[in-house]
Amino acid sequence: MLPESFLSSLHKAPGFDAEKFKAVHASGEQVVSIRVNPAKWKEANGLSFPLAAKVPWSQYGYYLSARPFFTFEPWLHAGVFYVQEASSMFLEQAIRQALPADQPVLALDGCAAPGGKSTHLLSLLPEGSVLVSNEVIKSRVHVLEENILKWGSVNSIISNSDPSAFNKLDAVFDLLVVDAPCSGSGLFRRDPSAIEEWSSDLVNLCSQRQQRILADYLPALKPGGLLVYSTCSYSVEEDEAIADWLINNFELSTVALQTAEDWHIVETRSPAGAYGYRFYPDRLQGEGFFMAVFRKKEAAANHARVAYNKQKYEAVTKKQLPSLAPWLHLQAPARFFQLPAAIHCFTNGVEQALSQLPGIYIKNAGIVMGKMAGEQLIPDPALAFSQGLHAALPSVSLDREEALQYLRKEEINPAAPFKGWSLVKYEHQALGWIKLLGNRANNYFPSAWRILKAADRR
Repeated sequence: MLPESFLSSLHKAPGFDAEKFKAVHASGEQVVSIRVNPAKWKEANGLSFPLAAKVPWSQYGYYLSARPFFTFEPWLHAGVFYVQEASSMFLEQAIRQALPADQPVLALDGCAAPGGKSTHLLSLLPEGSVLVSNEVIKSRVHVLEENILKWGSVNSIISNSDPSAFNKLDAVFDLLVVDAPCSGSGLFRRDPSAIEEWSSDLVNLCSQRQQRILADYLPALKPGGLLVYSTCSYSVEEDEAIADWLINNFELSTVALQTAEDWHIVETRSPAGAYGYRFYPDRLQGEGFFMAVFRKKEAAANHARVAYNKQKYEAVTKKQLPSLAPWLHLQAPARFFQLPAAIHCFTNGVEQALSQLPGIYIKNAGIVMGKMAGEQLIPDPALAFSQGLHAALPSVSLDREEALQYLRKEEINPAAPFKGWSLVKYEHQALGWIKLLGNRANNYFPSAWRILKAADRR
C-alpha cells in the first residue's frame, strides 16, 4: 500500500490524480518492454517471444505481452536488444528533436550504469559521434561495461570518475545526459519493496545530490550544448524544482519538445518557466518518469582550464599490424594502441576524445582487440560483439540449446571443417569465441558473463 505521506506530497505535482494513481498501483499490472539494437536487429527470428505494440515515442522500443525469462534469450547476451522501461525511452525524443543530426558530437552520460541510456544514445547519436559513459560507483561499472561492449559501438568510452573530476575539464561536450540518482518513486509499481525505503528525508537528500552532480558536470558542457535531465521520481523537489534551480543558477534556457496527444505525457511548466515532461502509469504504458531539456546559452562563460599531463598511449609496432588489421573492417580511420590489459583500436574520434579527458579514469575505450601471443592475436571476448568486426571471419552456427550451453560456458563440439579461432553465432548474431582443435573446442566465453547454474532453477 502506498504511504499517505507519499500521496500527500504529490498533491501539487502537475497531472497527479490520486484515485487513478492508487488504482493502477493496486492492480498488479506489469508493463514489459525492450529496445532493439538497430546495428544488429533485422527481424525477430532469434527471439522466443513475440513482440507486441511499438513504444510510441521510440523507434526502437517494443512492448511485450508477457515477461519472458530473459536470461535464456541468446540475443540478449549478443547485444541485439536491451530490457528497458518504456517511459525512459523518451530520451529518444530529446535527441531527435533538439540535437543536430548532421554533425558528430562528443556526448557524456553522467550517471551511466547499468547502461540503458548509454546503449540508447549509441543508437541515436549522429554518425561519427563519441559517447563517454561515466559511472562513479565502482561496483556498478562492470555491468555498464558488459552492456556497452555487447552493444558493439566502435566509438564508446567508459569511465569511472567522480563528477567533480569533470568540473576541471574544458567545456568539451556537446551533449550531457544526467539520469540522476533519485528517490525512486516512479518504480513503485515495478518494485514494491522500494516503497518502504521512501521518505521525505530521502527526497531532500536526493535533491541535494542531484544539484551536486549537475553543478560538477555543467562546466564541461559547451556553450550551445544540450543538457537532458531526468529522474524516475514523481517528487516536485527532484523534478520541477531542480529545473528551476538550473535556470536560476546557470546560463541555461529551457527546450520544449513536441509530444503527441495520444502519448498522454503531461507537459509541465515550472515557476521559472522550464518545460518538463511527466509520465504517470495511470495515463500511459510505462512507469513514473520525468525529463527536462536545456540548452547552455552561447554567451555562457567558460571557466579556466586546469592543466594536466595528458595520458600517452603507446602505438603497436609495425610488426604487429599484419596480425591485427584482418580482424576489423572499419569505415573510419583508426589506430591500434597497446594498453596494459590489451590492445585497443581507437577511431580518430575516440583518440581525440581521450585527449580531451585529462584526469578522468578510463575503464575502457574503443574496440578491445585482445592480447598478442607471439605474432598471433588472442581475441578479447568483447571483440566478438564489435560492429567493426570483419564479416568474413570464420564462424560456426549453433541451435538454441547449443547456444545456451555455450553461454553457460559448457563444452560444445560444433562440426567445422577448419581449426583455430571462430565466432560462435546464434541466428546470425555473435555470442563470443571458441577455438576449434579438431576433435574438441575450447569455450572462451567469459566466466563473469556466463549464465549461472542457479538460473536454471528459477
